[in-house]
Amino acid sequence: MFAQFGATAESLSKASSLVLRIGTDAHLYDDPDDVSIGPLLDSRYDSEKVDALKRLLALIAQGADVSHFFPQVVKNVASQSLEVKKLVYLYLLHYAEKRQNEALLSINCFQKDLSDTNPLVRAWALRAMAGIRLHAVAPLVLAAISKCARDPSAYVRKGAAYALPKLYDLHHDEDSTALEELVDILLSDHSPGVVGAAAAAFKSVCPTSLYLIAKSFRRLCETLPDIEEWGQIVLIEILLRYVIARHGLVKESIMFSSNSASHSQADENFATSGDMLDHHHHHHSVVDMACDSNMVTVMYKSYIEGQKESFTQAGCAKGDDDKLDLPPLTSSTNDDVDILLRCTSPLLWSHNSAVVLAAAGVHWIIAPRKEMERIIKPILFILRSSQASKYVILCNILVFAKADPSLFSLNYEDFFVFSSDSYQIKVLKLEILSTIATKSSLPIILEEFQDYVKDPDRRFAADTVAAIGLCAQRLPMVASTCLEGLLGLIFHESSISSSSQLDGEAGVLVQAIMSIKAIIKHDPTSYDKVIVRLACNLDRVKEPAARALIIWIIGEYCSVGQIIPRILPSVLKYLAWTFNSEELETKLQTLNTAAKVLLCTEGEDLLTFRKILSYVIELAKYDSNYDIRDRARFILKLVPRNLTTTSEEETTSCFLQNVGIHHEFAENIFSGKIHSTASSAKSFRIYLPGSLSQIVLHAAPGYEPLPKPCSLHANDLKLRMELGDETKESKKMAKNNSFGTGDHDASSGSSFEESGSVYDSHHSIISSDSEGNEITSESNEIGHSSLEVMHDDWDKTLIDVSDAGVDNDQASQSAKGNLSALVSTDLAELMSKSALESWLDEQPGLTSVQMSQQPPSGRISINNLDCTVTPKIHMLLDPTNGNGLRVEYAFSYEVSTISPVMVQIEVFFENCLSESLVKIALKDEEYNSRVDSSYPVLEEHESLLPTDNAPSMLPSEEIASLDPGQRLKKVIQVRFHHHLLPFKVAVLCNGKKYLTKLWPDIGYFLRPLSMSMDAFIEKERQLPGMFECTKRCTFKEHIDHEKDDSSFHSDKIILISRTIASKVLSNSNVFLVSVDIPVSFNIDDASGLCLRFSGEILSSSKPCLIAILAEGKFSEPLDMAVKINCEDTVFGLNLLNRVAAFLQ
Repeated sequence: MFAQFGATAESLSKASSLVLRIGTDAHLYDDPDDVSIGPLLDSRYDSEKVDALKRLLALIAQGADVSHFFPQVVKNVASQSLEVKKLVYLYLLHYAEKRQNEALLSINCFQKDLSDTNPLVRAWALRAMAGIRLHAVAPLVLAAISKCARDPSAYVRKGAAYALPKLYDLHHDEDSTALEELVDILLSDHSPGVVGAAAAAFKSVCPTSLYLIAKSFRRLCETLPDIEEWGQIVLIEILLRYVIARHGLVKESIMFSSNSASHSQADENFATSGDMLDHHHHHHSVVDMACDSNMVTVMYKSYIEGQKESFTQAGCAKGDDDKLDLPPLTSSTNDDVDILLRCTSPLLWSHNSAVVLAAAGVHWIIAPRKEMERIIKPILFILRSSQASKYVILCNILVFAKADPSLFSLNYEDFFVFSSDSYQIKVLKLEILSTIATKSSLPIILEEFQDYVKDPDRRFAADTVAAIGLCAQRLPMVASTCLEGLLGLIFHESSISSSSQLDGEAGVLVQAIMSIKAIIKHDPTSYDKVIVRLACNLDRVKEPAARALIIWIIGEYCSVGQIIPRILPSVLKYLAWTFNSEELETKLQTLNTAAKVLLCTEGEDLLTFRKILSYVIELAKYDSNYDIRDRARFILKLVPRNLTTTSEEETTSCFLQNVGIHHEFAENIFSGKIHSTASSAKSFRIYLPGSLSQIVLHAAPGYEPLPKPCSLHANDLKLRMELGDETKESKKMAKNNSFGTGDHDASSGSSFEESGSVYDSHHSIISSDSEGNEITSESNEIGHSSLEVMHDDWDKTLIDVSDAGVDNDQASQSAKGNLSALVSTDLAELMSKSALESWLDEQPGLTSVQMSQQPPSGRISINNLDCTVTPKIHMLLDPTNGNGLRVEYAFSYEVSTISPVMVQIEVFFENCLSESLVKIALKDEEYNSRVDSSYPVLEEHESLLPTDNAPSMLPSEEIASLDPGQRLKKVIQVRFHHHLLPFKVAVLCNGKKYLTKLWPDIGYFLRPLSMSMDAFIEKERQLPGMFECTKRCTFKEHIDHEKDDSSFHSDKIILISRTIASKVLSNSNVFLVSVDIPVSFNIDDASGLCLRFSGEILSSSKPCLIAILAEGKFSEPLDMAVKINCEDTVFGLNLLNRVAAFLQ
């Protein structure tokens, strides 16, 4: 019957668990492999895809490797289902770094999702892109963040703020200015959710750029209550740092009121504090509170200079040497200080204890001393209501109490110990109670301590005894009462320890004697009877450490009063009689005490003490412990010699003979002054309130002290506050100067040609006929044998000059160009102004009527250049690794006739040995490792890979033999899987195989696209916004060419144009469209030179336009602005980095 009942109960339990799991996905963790996941991923139904993706995520959560499903998951990234898309994004984030090649396939789809009408999709796409930690996509992530930072949806803008730290972690030193500008934009947002995320981004990306806070400080303060809790913590810290860096510390705050004014009557109740509460719990020491200003001074130095620097300063008790050098101070009536205090006051009653501590920290540092009481009740409230954060709160209260004991003196009952408290919390409460105790509250506190001494946890009881001693030191008027209690405790513990061995009782006994020792040290003459009582009960104390402490006290104060010297002979005789039976520490103290007494005694007892010391030294010389033997020899050398002398005359003569260096050493060692062992305020580690460092008592990673007061100069603030004035001045300069002569940040805007040429917008340039500014396709096709471009018509005129007025259409284009040049750099590097106007419904700042008033100008179009093109040679196989075979390769300018997606490469084989090499060939090693033809990819319009059936590599025929020193050229055609990923090949020679890689050059994934300048401008107008990207670099190569080429010394502009064109054509397969020069050229000014190149991508036949704008002087490095317009944004961004790299 009972067995049946048990079975029924088990069945009911299983049934109830199944009922609770109904409607959840918990079953996926039980049987994730019960169905085939692969077919479900390829299903046409979204519900089946969702089920498969959930099972994959369940396997990932259980630690399984499901990366082999990556290709099938990636192709679902274009799904229209939000649930499928979200699950795919989660999967991609997990495996993107492991499967980099396939992860790149999804970038185009992410880019497409950034323009989705659903803000959730846009935010998910940005989150996924930022989570793919690949350097190749970092520029694209920056572009996406720039776009989303201006998104109409606050949720997307918040996602952009959270993506900034991820991008910064990937690229610490790159694009720091752009990231800082984006942080500035997000901090200016009016959505509280965005501001909280922007504060976190500010702390990660640019924590020292406090000038960004200036223009939005008051709005940020007013937004504080509406921000989510964890964002409030970060923003409070940022605002506090800004106030201190901008205005300095407040003179009415606790750090300066205690130094400038005398202490109140209430503060006089607080004297000094001494030793640690517990020698085991050494990291929470009680601070010497001789005066509040000592602690406050150290606190100020720790907050501003850091803990490490503050330790190097002079001690607080060294008079004028440690006076606080007052920094620049401000008043609490300062507008910024006042609004920060007012806006953080409501946060003192937040439900989040971390927010309360952050707000309390602001008031602690900059609030006036008289207003400090407002933080007491909120802190005590969270102390009572939040068990999880109790330890953290107590650590911060301890610092507050040490700097100002009167702050919590009336609330001492809140720090009474509960039986449920942990040991660490109990110790903190004891230390706080001993710090805030006053004359009126001490009797109640001592009564509470009496119960703590009886606690079963004897370690806590020992800490309580230490706290009693501290209270006696702080309030000397109750020291006698405390001493009586401690003596009674000693005698009680001695009787217990002698009768039975209880764990922890010895610790209580030792701590009681240590407390008595600390109390006696302050006034030994008043407590001589206490020393006598300890000496009389020495035989009752059996604990070796306790006996050693009592013996030390007897020897240290052997000459105090009149009673102690009388009992010394009896005590020393007793110690000599029990010497052999004592423990190590007791024997050592017996030797020291005997020597101290001998050095301090004069008269008739001197002979007695010499005999006792001589007897003890003789016993110690033959002790089994070498420490005892060494101490005996040490004392024998320092104290007066002839210890065996029996007559008083001989003793006196011997004593006089040894009044020398040894006796002086002995006096200093054994009878010298005792330095105070009380912990000073300097030894207490202080960190900012609410920080992790204040809990662990060392500088945690990421901890920074407060900025130097008034370190934020007004000039730094004007940099952000006067952007409007700079924009107006730039508009005026644009009427008289060429593009790029204004502010550097403005010139690096999103577009220097919005609807036409830069020089159309700034010089009203009109184009000549297409025949005059176009280089023929024959002249642009580079021959590989000569590697030079020589134009046939060298004798004809090199330049054509045309001049005309400006019509209204061109003026309108010029207005747009000027506007894009003057746009603020918050999105300038990555988005065009027209895109922002269409997004934000902004109107252009200039009209065609205004632009039509500009004076007419002209354009010089160079239609013939003599450029030397030298393709770069890459090493494929080094002769040291190839057994004497050197293999090099260079990309060809010829387009493959077999497939448009294949790149033609010239491979050079050279024999570096003295013997022939045979059977040399280049094989496709990628074929064996890559996925077969059934490898699933994205749809054609979304894939980065070519979709035709072209083979991966068309190798050349095998070289039968290669003679010594011979060099042969072969041509191969390779179909790279991506323009950034290498292609694996194997070099065969003499029957051996050498594995290596062909690294692609993105410049040769183009073919020249012949077009006129008008067609170039029209095509450029069709690719604005996200299809346009710019970057700046420095060009120096023309300086060396100018020195070498004297024939064109007078035509420096021709030299520079030829050098830049040669550099571009040597590193990419493009067509030179035009070289434009403004007529208003200064003799030594290259500003305004513009070169245009055009090409189309091999795999997609999409046009790619390159425009290079020069700025600067001939004799100096030129500042080059490179702009690329391309429909394939990933390709365009990577090509932009490549062009900027080889120009640099």
